[in-house]
Amino acid sequence: MNAQYRKTIYACFIGYIVQAIVNNFVPLLFLTFERTYHIPLSRITMLITVNFGIQLLVDFLSAGFVDKIGYRASILIAHIFSAAGLLGLAVLPGLLPDAYAGLLVSVTVYAIGGGLIEVLISPIMESCPTEHKEKAMSLLHSFYCWGHVGVVLLSTLFFKLFGIDNWKILTCIWVAVPAVNSLLFAQAPIAPLVEEGEKGMSMPELCGNKVFWVLMLLMVCAGASEQSVSQWASTFAEKGLGVSKAAGDLAGPMAFAVLMGSARAFYGKFGDRMDLDKFMIGSGLLCVASYLCISLSPSPVLSLAGCAVCGLSVGIMWPGSFSKAAASVRNGGTAMFALLALAGDLGCSGGPTLVGYVSGILSEDLKKGILAGIVFPVLLVAGIVLLRSFQKNSGKETTEG
Repeated sequence: MNAQYRKTIYACFIGYIVQAIVNNFVPLLFLTFERTYHIPLSRITMLITVNFGIQLLVDFLSAGFVDKIGYRASILIAHIFSAAGLLGLAVLPGLLPDAYAGLLVSVTVYAIGGGLIEVLISPIMESCPTEHKEKAMSLLHSFYCWGHVGVVLLSTLFFKLFGIDNWKILTCIWVAVPAVNSLLFAQAPIAPLVEEGEKGMSMPELCGNKVFWVLMLLMVCAGASEQSVSQWASTFAEKGLGVSKAAGDLAGPMAFAVLMGSARAFYGKFGDRMDLDKFMIGSGLLCVASYLCISLSPSPVLSLAGCAVCGLSVGIMWPGSFSKAAASVRNGGTAMFALLALAGDLGCSGGPTLVGYVSGILSEDLKKGILAGIVFPVLLVAGIVLLRSFQKNSGKETTEG
């Protein structure tokens, strides 16, 4: 690790913890919001749709303004919006005449921050002068998983010790994370993503590049493969094992997140000894096997084990796709990372939607819905094979030329 950029790398790690707080804290309070503010649960759950919808919009728009105002200003804005939105959760519902409006404004504000973080952190990390980019990227993305685990565990512990009615105090505590990290980014060196004298590719140039479209496919499939199971893991635990929601969340999505983070940390440690393509193909095939285990096993325990294994299998997909993009498309620049984040978020929303839709038309059979989602890891493996083919042909043309 380059000593000069050590602070930058640590700030990037914490940046993904901030995004984990933004995405995973509020769902823990749904029933509390319902009880405290007398808001129907159907309206409260719409907050998640708003969160990811705003992040998708930010993904798309960021390619047009990040380069103009600079990476440092953009990442500081991201953290300020994240902190302000979280603080708003504790303040605005009590200040505004309509508590739901206060929640909605708060979620919108921190979603802008979360969307910017997703677009910015990976290219900032990629620009740091590290020796093994794929290892660093995988380790970086593991911090989102550890952040998710930390949010659930620490929040559960806080509620147990001090009562869930004191959730506003915990919210203010979480505000400190983006606030402090903004100070780190204000001082940390940020290297240019594109070398001096060169220019990042424009959207039309990217769209004319066939390799870029394969990379977009990989990102869609990475997000969908991950979230198609992650979103339903808690339901499997509760229905299959008959445990409480708290225990179900620990056994389902918590196990998924821990194993996903472990896979990323493992590649972050030993990735320089492995072929990324082979590791991703093996992970994709393991993901297919986990989907089959979840959907076809007659045993609820085995289905739940399949959920956990799925977390292990999808760990490398998202960071690996980012690393392949940085290595395959020279000077892709901000536009490429913004569009890849957009593709990943589309997969995150589209995968669970497909599972839910198929389940709905098949008598609420969630297993059949997840079986339909197997198309995503299959397409991811096919995409990696296709990308390898493009790169081999490109190499032959260069040699022959």
